[in-house]
Amino acid sequence: MRPSRAAAIVAAAVLACPAAVLATAPAVAVESKGVEMPAFYDPPTSIPSTPGTVIRTEPMPTALNLPVVFPGTSTRLMYSTTDSNGLPAPATGALIRSTKSWGGPGPRPVVAFAFGTIGQGDQCAPSYGLEHPLLIGIGSDGGTFNANYEVVQMSGLLAKGYDVALSDYIGLGSTDRLHTYMNRADQAHALLDVVRAVRNLPDSPIVAGTKVGLWGYSQGGGAVAAAAELQPTYAPDVNLVGAYAGAPPANLHEVIKGVEKNAIAAVLGYTLNGLIQSYPELRPVVDARMNDKGFAALRDISTQCIPDSAATYGFSSSTEWTKDGKSLTEIIAELPHVRDIVDEQQIGTRKPTAPVLVTTKLSDGTVPHKQARQLAVDWCGKGARVTYVPLGLPALPGDTDRGTLHHIAGVPEGLPTASIWMQKRFEGASSVNSCPIIRALP
Repeated sequence: MRPSRAAAIVAAAVLACPAAVLATAPAVAVESKGVEMPAFYDPPTSIPSTPGTVIRTEPMPTALNLPVVFPGTSTRLMYSTTDSNGLPAPATGALIRSTKSWGGPGPRPVVAFAFGTIGQGDQCAPSYGLEHPLLIGIGSDGGTFNANYEVVQMSGLLAKGYDVALSDYIGLGSTDRLHTYMNRADQAHALLDVVRAVRNLPDSPIVAGTKVGLWGYSQGGGAVAAAAELQPTYAPDVNLVGAYAGAPPANLHEVIKGVEKNAIAAVLGYTLNGLIQSYPELRPVVDARMNDKGFAALRDISTQCIPDSAATYGFSSSTEWTKDGKSLTEIIAELPHVRDIVDEQQIGTRKPTAPVLVTTKLSDGTVPHKQARQLAVDWCGKGARVTYVPLGLPALPGDTDRGTLHHIAGVPEGLPTASIWMQKRFEGASSVNSCPIIRALP
């Protein structure tokens, strides 16, 4: 971050809290709760500067992913990537090699899979969830519960004969830092670099001509969308043939509004914690505006998985966490330099060169439909090839999706379309381009 902006943010924080002494936010915990993470997740002190460098691997059992049939064998990975400040960072993930045959043209394809929101504690890492699909942890620091809900989608991809490369993102699993939730560049880089890491394995399934697809919903949809538009400049060596972005959180301002008083309102805490991790100049702003309840919530949320957070902070409002009772949206609007940081997470400002599929449920108020549609419109305006598929019917008056049911329903509703669309990309068929008619679509 430019020093001038950092100084301006600090100055804004001081002006926002003219008291003689500013309270100091407790340091955000970088830890797991109820679980002691395996030593595999502790990164070395020196991280390779070349993105996609394999740091370490180990075999990983996935047999407990029942009752879903999981046709694959797994290897856990730690690899290098690049954070939003341009610095080398560790990330973890997994390669799941399908045991089903691939009957399509060319080498077996690889799908880079981006998880939906799973939490911020290290124990929530998707790769750890492959080994522990139902996690119940009890320790002196409290308990945790998590479920590997993405195993159904991954199983479907493996059943088609695709290998799956899974990224934990930056800081989720890797114990050196907090998960940088909703950081556009971090999530994109980690997803693209897991493909490079798989390619760099001694027995890599990626050979000349291997086609790569990106797949994700919700947080994963945002990661895919960000990766698709950064791939031409950040990872042109990745042979990307298609990207499925379901319910992508492309406009963080609108998503913050959507999750206020929502069943997953704790993701506001994930977002704040993650932005502070990436932009430490935000800490004085948080120190100036957060009350004791807010500090405690941020600390607690930083160690939780999404079931923990929903049970503890579901339907909360960010107004409960601030000294003056203002919402996070109101505070962002007051501070232009903070707004700039949120603006940096906007997806849709660059053109993807590979075909993209965007699905969004019309009644989704959690990751609001309108901002997901706008992403497709923005990409069309830049000349991208976009297949845009709105799902279902609009919400009834007064239905704001506070229980996230509409958002969750977008997964099974969009799955058949996404599955066929990705298969066609691997077969080499041309995708449907919705751009000529997108203005007429809801």
